[in-house]
Amino acid sequence: MPHIGVLPAGARDAITDVAGVTVGHATLDDPRQDVHTGVTVVRPHAGSPYLQRVPAGVAVLNGFGKSLGLMQVEELGVLESPIALTNTYAVPAVAEAQMRQCIAAHPECSRSWPSLNPLVLECNDGFLSDMQRFAVVEADYLTAWQAAAEDFAQGAVGAGRGMSCHGLKGGIGSASRRIADESGVLRWTVGALVLSNQGRPEQLQVAGRPVGAWLQQAGTTAASTAPERGSIIMLLATDAPLDARQLRRLALRAGAGLARTGSVFGHGSGDIALAFSTAYTLPQLAAEPMPAVALLHDARLDPFFQAAADSVEQAILSSLWHAATVRGRAGHVRRGLGELLAGWPADAFTRSLLPITT
Repeated sequence: MPHIGVLPAGARDAITDVAGVTVGHATLDDPRQDVHTGVTVVRPHAGSPYLQRVPAGVAVLNGFGKSLGLMQVEELGVLESPIALTNTYAVPAVAEAQMRQCIAAHPECSRSWPSLNPLVLECNDGFLSDMQRFAVVEADYLTAWQAAAEDFAQGAVGAGRGMSCHGLKGGIGSASRRIADESGVLRWTVGALVLSNQGRPEQLQVAGRPVGAWLQQAGTTAASTAPERGSIIMLLATDAPLDARQLRRLALRAGAGLARTGSVFGHGSGDIALAFSTAYTLPQLAAEPMPAVALLHDARLDPFFQAAADSVEQAILSSLWHAATVRGRAGHVRRGLGELLAGWPADAFTRSLLPITT
């Protein structure tokens, strides 16, 4: 897989290169029931996200989605629950699981303390998985939450199990980029995690090369005249001290990375980006003092914008590279990009990724 951009990756080239961030999956894979779905949970830190909220910003590139909790994040600029990813019809079950988990840990939640704003983001995996079975339950969310770790699988796992990307097998992908301070020392990290379920087959671009069109011309993938009905969730984490306004600006740059892979944010695609910072926390309870934070100056944000675009593009490619072929509902198949490329001469694909020269 080519490295996108000139900024270096973190040690894992994943969102968990941002210290404190962990990711876990629960994968549901039952071919007899046509169930290929799951839950992925991103935890911003190891403490209580309800009591120790993190600053966040949201950018909705195209609002064809059924996520829950974004309105309050947009208004208050904080996350107060783990971020949960799942399929469209599982949003209510996962939100209830988050609320029950918070109440069990904090019995005063929704009584003398404020109610929880659960955050559940979704994509439609109905091409491969029978969403009408409502297979995801509270236990699946808890499994993903408990499994959260710095090292995690990518591809057709967790919420990504049944997702499609550019007519291929999509799912969970992640990447990171390091940013130097004014003295040249690598000081900050931007990490991305995507749930990729977007794009038309012929649109796929890999490092600026029209790989989707190349695969179609070779007869490897079929042409499609259907309108785009996919979605993508793009999460960005950073350890830089940014506020909610700056994080919204960072989230918006995820769209640059998405566009580079060939997406045009189609009419039926829900394209949502959310960015958060782990540099400080904001207390839920009014009796606790607000932190005094020295924020990064706006004029120093350009490298972060570059890191956001590059890491999102890399994460989308990573979701394709790691995803294995899945055969699902009604005989539908999504083939993994790695499997397709394995049948092609290495030099042909390598040439397709070489920089354009004049």
